[in-house]
Amino acid sequence: MSLINLAFKKAKNEKRTALLTYTVAGDNSKKKSLEILKSIANYADICEIGFPHNTPIADGGQIQSSAYRALKNGIKIKDIFSIVKDFKKSKQAKPVILMGYYNVIYQYGDNKFINICKKVGVDGLIVVDLPYPENKEFAKKCKKKNISFIQLISPTTSQSRMKKIVKDSHDMIYYISMLSTTGGKLKISPKKILKRYNKVKNLNKKKNTVIGFGITEKTIVSLKKADGLVVGSALCKEISKSIEKRQNPVTNVTNIVKRLRNKIV
Repeated sequence: MSLINLAFKKAKNEKRTALLTYTVAGDNSKKKSLEILKSIANYADICEIGFPHNTPIADGGQIQSSAYRALKNGIKIKDIFSIVKDFKKSKQAKPVILMGYYNVIYQYGDNKFINICKKVGVDGLIVVDLPYPENKEFAKKCKKKNISFIQLISPTTSQSRMKKIVKDSHDMIYYISMLSTTGGKLKISPKKILKRYNKVKNLNKKKNTVIGFGITEKTIVSLKKADGLVVGSALCKEISKSIEKRQNPVTNVTNIVKRLRNKIV
């Protein structure tokens, strides 16, 4: 069983939703982002790591700020791989999902990129701008290396398309809660989000399905019927605040993740 599946199984056995965190690699430095990751991994079930991009499509202001800081500090894709490698030395059992955009992968070459992911211990990949069915070949390559390619489903995905995506998905499906960039306030009620989420979940109850976008300390409790919940912008915002106030982002971000975890137990 993959580490991603094991993480969901553990959360289900404890009768709770899985907590997934998202932080940007290299924010605000390579060293600091690794420290943050190692610390929040004590409370998160799965760690998503974003590779910074200068022209993001789905990322809102908070994540963009994190990405710009990392790029300004000269973070390169090889540094991101070394962050994952170092993280896995002490957190071997913690699943890591890399999240980013296809042109970075394309420049590397699909096979080379996937091989390095396998070597450093990446468990899953989310490629925001590589939708179904264009991602079929890439997803197959990932599966061959036991790396989970995570499909995205949005509120506007048609039922027939949804069925195909769910059928083709690997260890996890990511349901985008609303039509917005990340970090926006929930524009629709949690009840409505869960209703749409259940449409996806009911297509295959065995598939781990998570909700992302708009999840904060305020909204997490109302959505905890999902298999998993992704919190990203709230953590990136805390890093920005900590830097501004000259406080330690490791402590502050860990405290948020600790509180989030307590809310879903």
